Amino acid sequence: MPTAPNLGNAWEVVVKHLRLILSSLFLFTMVSAIAQTTESILIGPGDMLHILVFDTPELEQHARVTDDGNLPLIFLGNVHVAGLTPEAAARLIETDLIQKQYMKHPQVSVSIESFATQGVLVSGQVAHPGSYQIETSRTVLDVLSLAGGLNDVADRHVTIERHGTGERVQYFLSNNPEEAFDHSVLIHPGDKVLVPRAPVAYMLGDVGRPGGYAFTNNNSQLTALQMLALAGGTPPTANPGSARLIRRNGDGFTEKQIQLSDMQKGKVADFVLQPDDMIYVPYSYIKNLAVNAAQIASAAGSAAVYAGVVH
Repeated sequence: MPTAPNLGNAWEVVVKHLRLILSSLFLFTMVSAIAQTTESILIGPGDMLHILVFDTPELEQHARVTDDGNLPLIFLGNVHVAGLTPEAAARLIETDLIQKQYMKHPQVSVSIESFATQGVLVSGQVAHPGSYQIETSRTVLDVLSLAGGLNDVADRHVTIERHGTGERVQYFLSNNPEEAFDHSVLIHPGDKVLVPRAPVAYMLGDVGRPGGYAFTNNNSQLTALQMLALAGGTPPTANPGSARLIRRNGDGFTEKQIQLSDMQKGKVADFVLQPDDMIYVPYSYIKNLAVNAAQIASAAGSAAVYAGVVH
């Protein structure tokens, strides 16, 4: 008498196959999701990549990008991926697989296992310029914090040079906390960050604290009265009614008398300074009125520079 087929064993085999397929699909989906969350990161020479092809484990590969930006794959040869996001590189490999008739509907995932350059170089007007190791993308604020933050004369317009492409991205570090914590711009391993020096104007002569004052507020502006306040105002020995504005004009200077005392009283409108402007407040002694623009400019060159208005 023929033996009845064991349907229970057959069902177990089917379930095992389904579980294997679902597990593979889940793994591929997770890897793809990770790749998509980091798609702002660009692949560069020397990066180690992990390539997965769904349901085709024999095509899985770990390969390093060459100096000329190519990814050597055992099944496709060289594929140029430098400057692409992992997601874009995956789509390119899928296209090559289709064009070379290896697969009809490939599903490829590419992830960066390690970066050739994991340091980010921070230079310019920060407390501690240098190279700092980061393994994942970080916010601009995070990276600047690693370098000790901005110094007193830093411009808030930060330039980021992308690793691999050389693309330059501008970022404004606002004094407004809500804007400063903006995560839309990230710094990736291998990027370079430059914080330039802020523009400076000078308050010289008979004032409380003569020196240069940086334009460090959100508007990158400084007015005459703001700078006078930062300089500690004028003592009784000063003659603010005879103050002079010295402005660079090519290789020379232009001079203009300004009524600081009338500005302080509200009789004359305040005005916005230009970078490198100099305001000289003479002493009340007549002999000091003979100081010329070249002498004032010379004094500005050796003056201490202080942080300006921050708001």
